[in-house]
Amino acid sequence: MGELVVAGVVMGLAGTVAMDLWGLLLERLCGIGRPNWAFVGRWVATLRSGRVFHDAIAGVPGVPSEAAIGWAFHYAVGVAYGLIWVLLAGRDWLAAPSFLPLWVFALVTVGAGWFLLHPGMGLGIAQSKSATPWRARGLGLVAHTVFGLGMWVGGLAFIHGASAA
Repeated sequence: MGELVVAGVVMGLAGTVAMDLWGLLLERLCGIGRPNWAFVGRWVATLRSGRVFHDAIAGVPGVPSEAAIGWAFHYAVGVAYGLIWVLLAGRDWLAAPSFLPLWVFALVTVGAGWFLLHPGMGLGIAQSKSATPWRARGLGLVAHTVFGLGMWVGGLAFIHGASAA
């Protein structure tokens, strides 16, 4: 079981780093802004009060360390997805990591943003209230594909590292 936990953490971190590097590349090459993790941190911080949905998170008063909270949440979710994946897929998948089932899982994870985070921040279901909802959805699907690729590479690195040890 310990091996699966370590693999899940490695894969979740690798996927999240890949997603962040993708966002940085899009920003530098295409001028597409990266997610505002401070707003995500603000949303997370307001959950303590029992409030999940806001009309507009930008209109909610800021909280101390909201950017750090947002970044920590982002990475915690990535690690959680890595752990969920390896617990679902098991040792057989880890022995021979294939991309297709992991990609499907990564695409499914976009649902948490579409149906919880976005509405919670006042953006509507799947960013329906944003200026360009279909563009945002497409970018989300691509970002989660990159997340899946990062998780797959992390899984490959884990098994190669484990077999070398």
